[in-house]
Amino acid sequence: MTERAGFATAFLAYHGWGAADRAPLAGDASERSYQRLTLGRRTAVIMDSPPGQADDPADFVRIAAHLNRLGLSAPRILAQDLARGFILLEDFGNAVLARLLTFEPAREAALYALATDVLIHLQAHPAPAPLPDLSASDWAEAAAFAVTWYQYAITGERTDPGGFIERLAAVLARHADGTRVLILRDYHAENLMWLPRRHGLRRLGLLDFQLGQLGQPAYDLVSLLQDARRDVQPATEALMIRRFAGAAGAAEADFAAAYAALGIQRALRILGIFARLCLHGGKAGYLPLMPRVWRHLQRNLAHPALAGFHSACTVLPPPTPENLQRIKAQCGKHPRV
Repeated sequence: MTERAGFATAFLAYHGWGAADRAPLAGDASERSYQRLTLGRRTAVIMDSPPGQADDPADFVRIAAHLNRLGLSAPRILAQDLARGFILLEDFGNAVLARLLTFEPAREAALYALATDVLIHLQAHPAPAPLPDLSASDWAEAAAFAVTWYQYAITGERTDPGGFIERLAAVLARHADGTRVLILRDYHAENLMWLPRRHGLRRLGLLDFQLGQLGQPAYDLVSLLQDARRDVQPATEALMIRRFAGAAGAAEADFAAAYAALGIQRALRILGIFARLCLHGGKAGYLPLMPRVWRHLQRNLAHPALAGFHSACTVLPPPTPENLQRIKAQCGKHPRV
């Protein structure tokens, strides 16, 4: 047993779950891991979030409390050891929206309407303080992973991203740098749960929000509707955009430009992160998702208000099967950042 496994066992024993059966749950791109605990008829989830990572488990606890105060459904905290990075959570079950829609695709519009309404409700309330508030330049720098990791992974060439960052920052400052709200950042169908025994907005369970920060209203909507992991029907996307913009009282043309600008930023950043996860982290499982993200990028770049930025992205090769194989061949061979 490793030292960390020993800490986890002691944590569970102290809180009355030492005799529970444990089963691993799907994780994400971070160093966190999860196990479902079963003890008789009771279940819970233990989050193992090693200290020293980018996301602090204390942030999860703080934002979960905020979401629950607003009448939304974040997991209740049953116990915690933040110094060592363990949290015992309420178990929301297995009805992940992405999985549910695989078997019941006809429910897409209704479930996405619920998810959109949760965003509307969340953003109608002040965000908890303090939270990071990045500038347009900061967001553009995060998107430059597309140059420093994705482009490099395919071409082997190191390119100075300075000009790329400057141009994207200008696009974001012009079209998507206004009112700040709490954004959860990874708001998509694999982090949302269907809780049919609850009512109203509480029927949607929320996960993976510890990196929440201040951001633009359309950001989480882009995350929901331009999902790297599943195709959202165009009619559903269009309907949810109108639903959200109407509730926000936003002018249709302005909102469409902001949505596309944030879509560009997010797609670029995801391409870079997926490449980095492969080269640096040895995780090739995200590579098959790149073509979908690339299609999102091209669609956003086609927005008339953003046409001037299209040329900045011509340095990025498309994720063809050959290019994806080039990235995969380097998986885990770049241990240094």
